[in-house]
Amino acid sequence: MDFYTADICDAKGTEVTVLDPIFKSYGAVTKCYGTIETIKLDEDNGALIRLLKTKVENKIAVVDVSADYCAVVGENLMNFAYQNGWKAIIINGYVRDIEATRKTEVGLFALGTCPRKSPKKSEAQLDIELNFANVTFKPNMHLYTDLDGIIISETKVH
Repeated sequence: MDFYTADICDAKGTEVTVLDPIFKSYGAVTKCYGTIETIKLDEDNGALIRLLKTKVENKIAVVDVSADYCAVVGENLMNFAYQNGWKAIIINGYVRDIEATRKTEVGLFALGTCPRKSPKKSEAQLDIELNFANVTFKPNMHLYTDLDGIIISETKVH
């Protein structure tokens, strides 16, 4: 990939927003770009499974679980993401099976790990505005990530 988030920040200034540095990488990919699909979960990851089973091109799933301490992504969901063309998953929450997820060619960024899977509580909300990591995510925004951090923009900036 021919971009660096630091260079984009230098060139674009306030056109981009930098996420707070609260995410750790748990996938095999650390540098990627894509347009955002948003999903808000109440711990139940059923809708996320359906989303990741959808064939896409250059998409990144941005998932808000309100930082609840349970894992909403693990080995199986990462495999769905890889098989269907997802570039990355950004989670305001936790993941598990990281020995396997670190080998899957998809970016996976989360607050941390938790061995407990998500309970089944309620349905999700798709394609809505989300707020976490000191930024506002909207569907179809552009997200860039590399070893320096994660940034978003209303328009494509590279």
